Amino acid sequence: MPGRLPVRAILVRAAAALAVSLPAASAFAQVAEPTDLVDQQHCMFCHTSDEPFLAPSFHQIAERYRDKPNATTMLVEKLRHGGKAHWGDMAMPLPEDRGGPLSAEDARKLVQWVLSQ
Repeated sequence: MPGRLPVRAILVRAAAALAVSLPAASAFAQVAEPTDLVDQQHCMFCHTSDEPFLAPSFHQIAERYRDKPNATTMLVEKLRHGGKAHWGDMAMPLPEDRGGPLSAEDARKLVQWVLSQ
């Protein structure tokens, strides 16, 4: 039939579409909770998974920052050094007030987990 693609061409196009979409899908795939870091940094003293408490929920944070350029870098810095309030009146406490210093690598793990919510 004229205008009809051969099966091989359809499969090649489907494979290409899948290959392009996989990195985007996996970028926000659910990341396992870094429980030791969450406990060490006392995250649950102010945050919950899905409801605002003293601070926004992890779901709210993910919704606000997931698609923002440089959000990961900004959130890593906020975790590592504390920071002014971006949400309501409560600022992110200094690391010394939360459980101690946080490496860039550990902060990135926490941010990736939160943004995957």
